[in-house]
Amino acid sequence: MKILVFEQNGSGAQKIAGIRRFGNPDDTVTLVDIDARLPEFVDQPEDYINENNMDGDLVLNYLTHPDLSYYLIELCAKKKIPVVSSGKHSDKGYTPFTCCGLGRHKKLGSYGEKFGFPEYRVELEGEIIKDIQVIRGAPCGASWEVISRVIGVPVQEALSLLPRLVQYHCTANPGRFDPITGKSPVHYAGYAHRAALKKAVDQAKK
Repeated sequence: MKILVFEQNGSGAQKIAGIRRFGNPDDTVTLVDIDARLPEFVDQPEDYINENNMDGDLVLNYLTHPDLSYYLIELCAKKKIPVVSSGKHSDKGYTPFTCCGLGRHKKLGSYGEKFGFPEYRVELEGEIIKDIQVIRGAPCGASWEVISRVIGVPVQEALSLLPRLVQYHCTANPGRFDPITGKSPVHYAGYAHRAALKKAVDQAKK
């Protein structure tokens, strides 16, 4: 799978590193980093995003300037390339509240199989977590980075420890609150991982 990533001034660096480390090794990740100093309003976004270079099976939108982000989403829709734009608002792409809030969608291919709303597999020894594996996780890598810290930990303690550790790793903007839930992306990331761990524990007890 060809994944085309757009970022500004390193805005997606940790996620890109996570995708390369934990993603499908057969996937190729091409980075387009826009590091120019931008005006408040970009009247000609095509000066920064070359339509002719849009060669990929999936686009990840980590752009921070709203004009460039809007143009990129419109361009992907025109070219029929799926685009994931976490934290953005559009009906022409996949726009979860956070990267770890992305549901499963067939059009997202191997990326969608590996990244999005977290999924764990847990092995228990009584009420102690004996082993834990990541089936699907956050592209920033937090889902994988924290699991060693909950091995050997009682389930109830792990259900508060793991989401707290994830929040330390989260790269989302903690000041961007959802007006409906009142949660920030960092809070949401912790909640998503707690829910995933709880589900894995319940499955392990069956």
